[in-house]
Parts: sequence; C-alpha cells; structure tokens
Amino acid sequence: MPPSPPRWSQRPPGSNWGDFGPDDQLGRLNLITPEKVRQGVAEVKDGRSFCLSLPLDYPGGSLLNPARHPPVLRPTLRQGTRVNFNFRLAQLVEDRTDVISDDLAILHLQYSTQWDSLAHVGSMFDADGDGLPEPVYYNGYRAQRDVLGPADAADAGALGPDLRSTSSAHALGIQNMAEKAMQGRAVLIDLHAHFGDARTLIGYEQLVQVLGMDGVVVEPGDIVCFHTGFAQALLGMGKQPTQHALEHTGTVLDGRDERLLQWITDTGVAAIAADNYAVEALPARHRGGCCAALPLHEHCLFKLGVHLGELWWLTPLAQHLRKEGRSRFLLTAPPLRLPGAVGSPVTPVGTT
Repeated sequence: MPPSPPRWSQRPPGSNWGDFGPDDQLGRLNLITPEKVRQGVAEVKDGRSFCLSLPLDYPGGSLLNPARHPPVLRPTLRQGTRVNFNFRLAQLVEDRTDVISDDLAILHLQYSTQWDSLAHVGSMFDADGDGLPEPVYYNGYRAQRDVLGPADAADAGALGPDLRSTSSAHALGIQNMAEKAMQGRAVLIDLHAHFGDARTLIGYEQLVQVLGMDGVVVEPGDIVCFHTGFAQALLGMGKQPTQHALEHTGTVLDGRDERLLQWITDTGVAAIAADNYAVEALPARHRGGCCAALPLHEHCLFKLGVHLGELWWLTPLAQHLRKEGRSRFLLTAPPLRLPGAVGSPVTPVGTT
C-alpha cells in the first residue's frame, strides 16, 4: 500500500508536529517510556493510594458548563418489557433464587473528573500553506475527515427517540490514552498552599517562585498535577455551586503568558492535570486581534500533543505530600477505552 500523502505542508510555530512520526496520535505521551514508569514506581515509599476523582455527579447542575449535565442512571430492560432492577429470576424460571440489578448511564464524558483527548480542541490554521486556514487538530488531522461530527442539531445531544452514535474521532480519540495505559511519574505543584482559595491568575513568575520555594523539579516525561483547591471547594458546595463561587475560587493558569507556555514546551511534560475547571483562566485575559479563547488548550492539545486533565480531586494527596516533604508520586490514570470519544471520565490513583 503506498504511503498516505502528508496532512500538512507547514506546522504551527512552536509545535512539535511530526517529531514523533507523521502519523503520531500520542503526542507527548511518547515521553512516558518504561524508564519513566520505573521512576514512578520508585516514588512509592509508604504504599498509600489516593483516589484523585470527584464523585462523577459533581460539580452538580450545569452552571460550570451549560452543555454538560450530571449523569443519569436507569435500569436496563429484560425481554423488552421488564424492569431489570431488583428482578427476581423466579419470575422467569420457577425456584430460581437470583435477584438481579443491571443499569445504564447517560454520561456526559467531560462533566466531572476527566481527560481531554487531542481531538478535544483544534484550531483554524493554514496547514496546507495556501493562505486559507482550515480546521485542524494535532499533527494535522482534519475536521470532518479524521474527526467527524454531524451538522444537524437533531443528531446531537441526549434527547430524541433515535439514539445512535453520530460523531467519532477516527484519529486522536481518547482510546489512545487508554491503550498507552497512562501510568508514570507525576509531580504535584501545590499552588493552593501558597495562594489559598482566592481566584488568582498564575503566570510564569508565580509558578517559578512556587517551584523554588517547594523544591519541585519537573523533568521530561513527567505528568504535572496542579493543586488549586477548587475541587475540594466543589465538594463543600454539595452539588449546589453558585456562579460567584465558581468564578472566584482557586488559582488558574494564565494561558496568555507566553513564558508560561514556553515553560510547558521546555520542560517536556507528558501531560498536565489540575483540580480546577479548564486548567487555565476562562475567559482568558483579553487580547486584541484574532487569537484562541483557550490559549493554553491550543498550545497543549493542538501544538504539543499534551493531554489535559480537569476537575481532579488532589487535596488529600497534596496534604500528604506536603506533610512528607515530597512532590512526586506514581500516577495511574487510564481513561475509558471508548473508541472515537474526544474526552473521558477518569478515576486516577496516586500512590506514594
């Protein structure tokens, strides 16, 4: 079979398209080598494991993102007419003692603790060099050729009688993270310990100060986790968050800070997760002219292939690491192996 033609003739400035091969779909996850996994395992000192996921019905409601809704659980049907929950098999076969419950979920994949795939955010970019920008994703994969979705709103959402799959990331889907197994050495950066609960914009200077004060070192292939306290605050809201609290709680990274973006490039981080919404400030600081609304997402997902995790629950782990004078741990965090999805719930485990 002849090789497929290249997907791009020019790549975005500051990107690494092609560096891991013309058909790469893992991005910086390529840096999580067996040696990096061994380094993660070597960080296990006391054998304590921490659940790093919120309950998947948090934050509650849809104030945080009106397009995403809490999970819905319903029983399955047996033989098309019987509710398959607390179902006694004796109703079908005399003298059977089994009682069976079986259910389904209507799940917005990025409602709670999640990973973003590289198909989550692309950009309008002139990858062909013809002066005409087109919608593309990491490594030049194309909208409506590699990442497909419907044009009709009737084919979107979770309503209607004809529920069937209508979208699929044939490239860059979340299953690539699952197949990678997503385990390695992680580094926790405890912003909350220095800036508290107030909404604070964190740029390069503030980040470097925290790294220096806490003696944190980030090396290529590490997974970086930012603790802001936002998820812990969400738990305290009891699934009834207010708009004011959502907009004024916790630190957020300044995606407009070019030095901060360059730090992400230079450190060689394999992935980034945070316990807040979007990792970066949303909306970003105002900038005139044409630019991304989510500049850190554009830099990470679109240019570098750095996956992003959001709404992780990091507070108990952060408190333990600070008490022990440590910042590194073993992270195990595969998403659902759901082919074609652009994001996924995740139940990360941090082991110290």
